[in-house]
Amino acid sequence: MAKSLSSDFRRFFLRGLAAFLPTLLTIWVIISVVTFVDQHIGSSIDTGVQWLIHRIMVWSSSENLPIWAEPSNLANFWKDKHLNFIGFGLAIVGIYFFGKFIASFVGRTFWRVMERGFLRLPIIRQIYPYIKQVTDFLLSEQKMKFTRVVAVEYPRKGIWAMGLVTGAGMKALKRKETDDLLTVFIPSSPMPVTGYTITVSRDEVIDVPLSIDEALRFTVSGGVIMPTHQQASEKEIDQARYKALPGGHTKENSA
Repeated sequence: MAKSLSSDFRRFFLRGLAAFLPTLLTIWVIISVVTFVDQHIGSSIDTGVQWLIHRIMVWSSSENLPIWAEPSNLANFWKDKHLNFIGFGLAIVGIYFFGKFIASFVGRTFWRVMERGFLRLPIIRQIYPYIKQVTDFLLSEQKMKFTRVVAVEYPRKGIWAMGLVTGAGMKALKRKETDDLLTVFIPSSPMPVTGYTITVSRDEVIDVPLSIDEALRFTVSGGVIMPTHQQASEKEIDQARYKALPGGHTKENSA
């Protein structure tokens, strides 16, 4: 009885955790990003705004500086009136204008030079490229466009890999006019933002009836999360197991 209760608790606890965890992690990521911007960018902007107000009062006051304009009093006033949102708001606006700058020719050139400088630093060059891959995959406006899911024998014959068709193959790879080539991106587990891009003949791929999201979940989970309509039945599993026996007998034949 105790064993049954323990097993039942474990099963439903894991099921509830699996349902609740994605929402919890999503909220945690959003809160972490907002907190990071507020604490590490917004707070510095708040300090700069306070300093600017103090300097303006010093320049404009012909008499003694008002008590509230003293740096320490100004900081307390900022905190008491909950004006920290000003720094956060200015940080968001600043990121927006930085994005517009990077979108310009001068900005792109400037940022390429900066990135080349990052990649020369001993420790940063080991970390920066991988973080950039993830952020580009999540935030880039030019999303990788997949048309359908296919299975292709890769990296050798007899081994099937899940692939996402991105388009037709390059003309330079065609050996004759009748060649029909596909460019296929093969995502890696458990990080589908990385993988391999191959070009294969259209007749060497098998279309798989999965959505792009289902294929990515299958890859991220290492094949654990498989769509229900693609799961083999117990009878099919038994048949495959018996076929692997010496003589290749199935369960029906052995009966």
